[in-house]
Amino acid sequence: MTITRREIIKTGLAAGTALSMPTILRAQTSPDDARTVRWVPDGDLVVFDPIISLTTAPQHALAIYDTLFEVDSKGMPQPQMVGKWGVSEDKKTYTFQLREGLTFHDGSPVTAADCVASIRRWGQVDTSGKLIMAKAKDISKQDEKTFTITLNEPLPLLIPLLASSYVGYYLAVMREKDAKLPPTEQVTANIGSGPFKFNEALAKPGASFTYDRNEQYVPRQDPPDGFAGGKVVKVDRVIRQWISDQQTAFAALQAGEVDLVQLPAQVLFPVIKSDPKLELELVNTSGSDMFLRMNCLQKPFNNVKARQAMLHLIDQEAIMLAAGFDPNYIHPVTSIFGNSSPYSNDENTGWYKKGGDPEKAKQLFQEAGYAGETVLIMQSTDWPEASNAAQYLANTLQKIGVSAELAPSDWGGVEKRRANKGPIEDGGWSVFISDWTDSKLGNPVSLPLLLANGADGYYGWPKNDEYEALRAKWAYVETLDERQALAREMQRLAWDFVGTVMFGQSMLPVARRRSLTGLVHVASNTLPMWNMQKVSV
Repeated sequence: MTITRREIIKTGLAAGTALSMPTILRAQTSPDDARTVRWVPDGDLVVFDPIISLTTAPQHALAIYDTLFEVDSKGMPQPQMVGKWGVSEDKKTYTFQLREGLTFHDGSPVTAADCVASIRRWGQVDTSGKLIMAKAKDISKQDEKTFTITLNEPLPLLIPLLASSYVGYYLAVMREKDAKLPPTEQVTANIGSGPFKFNEALAKPGASFTYDRNEQYVPRQDPPDGFAGGKVVKVDRVIRQWISDQQTAFAALQAGEVDLVQLPAQVLFPVIKSDPKLELELVNTSGSDMFLRMNCLQKPFNNVKARQAMLHLIDQEAIMLAAGFDPNYIHPVTSIFGNSSPYSNDENTGWYKKGGDPEKAKQLFQEAGYAGETVLIMQSTDWPEASNAAQYLANTLQKIGVSAELAPSDWGGVEKRRANKGPIEDGGWSVFISDWTDSKLGNPVSLPLLLANGADGYYGWPKNDEYEALRAKWAYVETLDERQALAREMQRLAWDFVGTVMFGQSMLPVARRRSLTGLVHVASNTLPMWNMQKVSV
């Protein structure tokens, strides 16, 4: 639901008055319970298996499963379930030994066989995992706590690839019998070895899911640092309370009936800031980058000049404000690697101009031979910011003489239609709008958005063989300096063939009660539930 400032004033929120709440929500809350956190997530949990879903399943997986390596606050991989690891002199055999104290929620010990099966299942669906599997000669158990990955040739990026779960599919270490299921068949047991246990008895699909502290979990001794370090749980229970209506979620937060709203309506930020019991916090240090993709297989965007025109057309600040983002939380994005990755750079960014350059865009459309073809923009009506941006884009195109039309549908309709490679008259499309976590743009091996392999790639299907040849080198480059140099070469080409056009970066703070502290900051919209606690204020 989109909330206007007028509606806020009418309902009394601006004066600090909490909205009336449904009695069912009040009945389920226990304001006195200082060791239970009620958390309103950014989406409902429908699919539990992180190998099946890239949306809400990773948040669930982060709570109940553990993984071999995690990334710290600097984006560097650190051992998590692994206690020790080493590599042979020829750099082809990696040996991993699990740390002590790892047990599944059913009491069985975590073994090397569980890890091998989990890697193999993950490796069938995840881009990083597929690369590992393609280069692996063997992945096998050596003893109960030790396994090896033997490669056909050195792969310097192996450890970062194992720690790349927050770019693609989460590498959840499951029981061997669960991990042996095909990746197309969902694991429904919800038994991991992570810091929380899933409470099946209290599961209320469509309403709430409950996670209890795993008393047998042995955290690492290091302090929490991003996703890495010790996952110390300081509460007894976390209840993910799904409230789809943002106004209702805010009212529950204001009344003390929930402790955290992961995705508060941006129009409510001033009200939240004025409430002495509430606070906005940038837990996701990366933010999210909104962008558009063009169908490079069909007119007019099968002509590179037309795609370059879109690059010059966009006024990033204007479109982000039109979308509805708070001006205090937006930034321009001029690198294909985003703003927060170590590979962000300024190569070939002369196209960027504050305010955009509609005259240059008009000229490039003319050079492309544009002849009045309809530009069909898919408009996701259940995502307010994207819907607003689509309307603004259509209007901007019309101003330079491009025949732009909107195709409204819910996000599910966008997902279905964007798979169609055909022309508009056959159910195809010209433009769709989406977003991605900014930090994920630093991984061209795993991120589909950074591929340029044509019809086999990500929706839009840009193709540039020279760029792909450079991208193929990424996993074999050994030093950060070499990868940064490679990133500049890739970006030089990317802003010429233009597979993606950036709208800008939005930072997405959570809204929490001041009594909830200790949230772990990460460069992701998948947020940890460990380390947080409730205090008296």
